Amino acid sequence: MKKFGFLVLLFVFGLVFPGYSHAATDTKIILDGKEIVQPSDTKAEIINSKVMVPIRVVSENLGYSVEWKQQTQTVTISKDNTAMQMIVGQKTATVNGSNVNLDAPPLVKNGTTLVPLRFIGEEMGLKVGWNNTTKTVTLVTQNSGSGNGTTTPPNSGNEGGGSDQEGLVLVNGISFSDNRFMIATSGSTKPNVFTMTGPDRIVIDLPNTAFADSFSEGQALDSNQNGQLVVSGYPDVSKIRYSLYSNSPSTIRFVIDLSSSKGYSVQNDSGLVMINLDNQSGTPAPPVGNNGKKVVVIDAGHGDQDPGAIGVTGKREKDFNLAMALKVEALLKKESKIDVVLTRSDDTFLALKERVKIAQDIKADIFISIHANSGPAAANGVETFYTRSNSKALATVMHKYLLQSSGLKDRGVKTASLHVTRETTMPAVLLEGGFLSNKSDEAALFTESFQSSVAKGIVAGIKEYLGIK
Repeated sequence: MKKFGFLVLLFVFGLVFPGYSHAATDTKIILDGKEIVQPSDTKAEIINSKVMVPIRVVSENLGYSVEWKQQTQTVTISKDNTAMQMIVGQKTATVNGSNVNLDAPPLVKNGTTLVPLRFIGEEMGLKVGWNNTTKTVTLVTQNSGSGNGTTTPPNSGNEGGGSDQEGLVLVNGISFSDNRFMIATSGSTKPNVFTMTGPDRIVIDLPNTAFADSFSEGQALDSNQNGQLVVSGYPDVSKIRYSLYSNSPSTIRFVIDLSSSKGYSVQNDSGLVMINLDNQSGTPAPPVGNNGKKVVVIDAGHGDQDPGAIGVTGKREKDFNLAMALKVEALLKKESKIDVVLTRSDDTFLALKERVKIAQDIKADIFISIHANSGPAAANGVETFYTRSNSKALATVMHKYLLQSSGLKDRGVKTASLHVTRETTMPAVLLEGGFLSNKSDEAALFTESFQSSVAKGIVAGIKEYLGIK
């Protein structure tokens, strides 16, 4: 038995570097404040758009056990109550005896066994941060004393530390969709929202808050606690700036830069602050879902620096996912009994936990994540994934319509331990619309006729499951 460690690099690498095709030689890995030394001959690598990490690199840093069986080419990784087993070249693994699908199979290169980081990280999990300026991944173990819950650890979030950080609500992530700016927090806060002119902008101050460690997974945050979210496709908004505005009390400020003066409403539920720019009256709009409508969250997988799978002709999964989500949204907006919320409506990045939190905070009735697949060149067709038993019925209905509307090969309904279908509590499924690695599937996926047909199928499935005529 060897000791295996550094697991969730996968989560950041798989989302931040998916388009690279060379070894990540300039990337630092900081584990609980200490840099991991990567031997020159066994560095983490990006292979076929997936981050793979050598066992030798990770075997001495955490308390995970790794067993390698040369004869069967099998890797077994275990810790506490979780055990996973992977076989070189196979895209199916087992976790505690249940079969799950891998985004990339383990492989042997130059005598070194490489395993897929995304899978290991989602199953084992660590707190992960990413600094794009210094190209540094930070890993924090659960027992490192770096904090969790509602307080920010010392020297993380705003300056200072110790008792000055106690009791602060954490800002976990942000997103902009459908002219709605959403701020996910770890607890209740009282936003102070006002407008300014010269130029026109909306300002949101959140007192007694700090940036969570996980915030930098989804958004840029420099050493001075400043950053911005670039918004495209919305003529009213050019960008959203954010910063640690004050240390006493610790206050995070968001500024929505507008093209002209615009009305808004504020919805403040525990764990979610929403600024709705479609409400011109300036009076509070009814909270999403509090109007008797069913709430459907549509999640376009990947985004921004995370392109997802790359097709045989270079087409990017993130573009297909977004195009489909926007078409589904347009159709659902015509349904009087449904409220639809997108996790992203443009080419922005959200960490998986942010996507889940959006659905949880608005108490969505169902969650549907849209993706395209990748694998061997001969692999083709559509498949639907779910994790929890309460999602099986939704998966069955959605797959029926996905199959009919796509006209592609039936690969079936399957179970998998995927973050967005596992960590949500409402029925949740992940739809794989076809294989970008297959020439025929890729050609179909990016046609207007295919996307329009599948979007109608997704909506028909949603309506059938929700019992809406």
